[in-house]
Amino acid sequence: MTIDDLEAAGLRRMDDSDIAAFLSNQRVGVLGLPTEAGPYMIPLSFGYDGDRSLYFTFVGGSASRKQQLTEAAADATVLVYKVESMFHWESVLLQGSIEAVPESEWDDLADVLDGAWRPEVFADAIEKEDVAIYRFHIDEREGLRHAGLPPGFEPE
Repeated sequence: MTIDDLEAAGLRRMDDSDIAAFLSNQRVGVLGLPTEAGPYMIPLSFGYDGDRSLYFTFVGGSASRKQQLTEAAADATVLVYKVESMFHWESVLLQGSIEAVPESEWDDLADVLDGAWRPEVFADAIEKEDVAIYRFHIDEREGLRHAGLPPGFEPE
């Protein structure tokens, strides 16, 4: 089935303003980085600048596999999704490029990164470990949402 076929069941494409609003209200997603064996998937927390970039922080230094793959990646994918039920969900798929943000720019990103969700263990690690901040520049984006009713359910 195609997305067009599924529209009859309540699936809707999100426009650019829907996608921007969705990304502004979400804080976690999955980063897909290319490897020879297939994509390397990393859950991450991000801040969104309201325009065309996500920002995220890695803790652990250059010995970390995720950081090595990020540095080597020319292109990457981010999936951000929210599921309330099997009949009410949203997802946004982003394609783009990643670049390290120079430390001289970190203070300018404080507001964007302040909204990123971090488990307490990461907050503690940030104080003690090597930290890197990355910008994911969004080149392409596609969003889908389903806010329909279960099949056969008719409202009164």
